[in-house]
Amino acid sequence: VIDHPKYQESKRIAIFLSMPDEVQTEEIIKDIFKQGKECFIPRYKPQSSHMEMLKLSSAEDISSLALTSWNILQPSDDDTAREEALAGGGLDLIFMPGLGFDKKGNRLGRGKGYYDTYLERCMKHPRGKPYMIALAFREQICESVPVTENDVPIDEILYEDC
Repeated sequence: VIDHPKYQESKRIAIFLSMPDEVQTEEIIKDIFKQGKECFIPRYKPQSSHMEMLKLSSAEDISSLALTSWNILQPSDDDTAREEALAGGGLDLIFMPGLGFDKKGNRLGRGKGYYDTYLERCMKHPRGKPYMIALAFREQICESVPVTENDVPIDEILYEDC
């Protein structure tokens, strides 16, 4: 990931905070700050498909985040001081999680549409759609995954020995 040309050229990067069954992102987050890039993480709104990407000030900032009912760390609802990526300069790159992926760039998420809804908003930003890389385990690569007209295909899937 760290040697990927898109990562190297990107300045504003959104990345998920991994759940135990996902590719672990802690070292990537540390490298984002080491390289002087800006790091944004998701804040999900329960009972909706709305998600924001909020800026982290450092890798250590993660320890100040609240744990949601889904066991995901994210900024609390009353944390209003953080920059939202689309309110500022947009994003260059988004690292995305998922349950399954196919080689056509289709992604099976957790069913709430958070990333697809967020990507629609990205496309309306003057900077346009960021490059999207899914981080996956080889076992998550499928022949095909179910998609709807609202699903936005990702640009690339990175997995071990891909």
